[in-house]
Amino acid sequence: MADRFHLHGTKPRKSRVALLLIDFINDLEFPQGSKLLRQALPAARKTAALKRRANAAGVPVIYVNDNFGQWRSDFRRQVRHCLQDGVRGEPLARLLIPSEDDYFVLKPKSSAFFETTLHTLLVHLGAKKLIVTGIAADVCILFTVHDAHLLDYEIIVPSDCVASETKRDTDIALRVMRKSTHAQVCKSVEIRLRKLG
Repeated sequence: MADRFHLHGTKPRKSRVALLLIDFINDLEFPQGSKLLRQALPAARKTAALKRRANAAGVPVIYVNDNFGQWRSDFRRQVRHCLQDGVRGEPLARLLIPSEDDYFVLKPKSSAFFETTLHTLLVHLGAKKLIVTGIAADVCILFTVHDAHLLDYEIIVPSDCVASETKRDTDIALRVMRKSTHAQVCKSVEIRLRKLG
C-alpha cells in the first residue's frame, strides 16, 4: 500500500535537463499580436522539431503559460481555446500541441518562476539545466532566464526558438541574457540532448 502513494506524486524519470516552452499556447488577441505572430511562427516550428528530439531523448517538456488574469482557468482550457475559437495564435498552438506526458505550469506574471510551482517540479525531475524557448524573448523569456540564473540553473537559449515583436528586440534580449546570466545562446540544432541528460 505504501508504494502506491508518494508525497510528491508519481516517481518521474529523472533527467538533468528540461525543455521549457513559455507562452506559445497563446491566443495573441492583443494589439501587437499579429506582429508577434510573424516572428513567433518560425520559432514555433524550430521548437516543435526540438520538442520531438526531446521526447525521443527522454527529456521532460514543461509548458509554462500565463493565466491571462483568469484565476479559474486551467491549461487544458487554454489549449482548447487556442485550437477551437478561431484566434490569432492558433497556428502556434497547432504546431505545439501538448502530449499527455508533458508537464504544465500556470504563471501569474512574466517570470516562469515567480509565484509558480516550476522550481519544485524541476527539483522533482532532477533537472539542473534548462533549455528555454518561447515568447516574448524581451519579456517573459528574459525574466525567466534571469530568475533561473539566480536559482543556479544552467541555461541554454536556442536563439531560433524564441521571438519578440521585432528581430531587434529579440537580438537585444539574447545579448542581455548571454552577458548577465551567462546563458548559452546557440541554434537549436547545436543542442545535443542525449549528452546533456
